Amino acid sequence: MTKINMATAHTGDIPRQNPCAQCGTPIPEPDWIEPGEGRISYLWNCRACGYRFEAVAIFDEIAVEHPPLAA
Repeated sequence: MTKINMATAHTGDIPRQNPCAQCGTPIPEPDWIEPGEGRISYLWNCRACGYRFEAVAIFDEIAVEHPPLAA
């Protein structure tokens, strides 16, 4: 079962069929997704060779906007 650490995960936004960094086998989807300020981290686990690795997408602008604080 895939664990996704996102309140609102959009299935169209999740990368799919990423090749394993060790053996090249396509991995259907990441095991874990962790959003952050200006970045998103993906944890991949290859079931063919057992290799686990993290990929990080970094954005030019902060991807998560915070609402202004009430005074």
